[in-house]
Amino acid sequence: MDEKRINEALAGSKEAFCSLYGDYKDRLYRYALYRLGDPTEAEDAVSECVLAAWQGIGRLRSEKAFGTWIFRILSNCCASRIREMIGIRENLERIHESGTGSASAPPSLSVELTEALSQLSEDERNIVLLSIIGGFSSTEIAALTDLAPGSVRSKLSRSLAKMREFLS
Repeated sequence: MDEKRINEALAGSKEAFCSLYGDYKDRLYRYALYRLGDPTEAEDAVSECVLAAWQGIGRLRSEKAFGTWIFRILSNCCASRIREMIGIRENLERIHESGTGSASAPPSLSVELTEALSQLSEDERNIVLLSIIGGFSSTEIAALTDLAPGSVRSKLSRSLAKMREFLS
């Protein structure tokens, strides 16, 4: 490993950090893809990892540990995305169950939920996913979307109602 580039990155050089990322990007992506099973999720996880690594480069204890350090960050990002995916599936199953009174979800639920999400506008889908996957409050979503918190709550409520109607 190029300790000079690591030391430059530790000193704040974006160019050195980008160069180091270039050495790892393919392996990081492959790892995330195999772990998550979805190219988009893998790209997002790698993006989160790189951002977290850049922001936390000062916590790197040894130049020789850069590879294991960045993969540990990626592993944590993947684990977080998996928890989020499980959480949204469980939350959307509850939405489905509350709309139909069904005690168990049908086998094709994930396809149905994807279709239900596709019935929403981009803005509505974003609010639903930020709330359910991201776990953000209406105030936090408002800050992210430049909407008023009341508007976020209204759009979220209407969007979930649309999804329930579609799923029933």
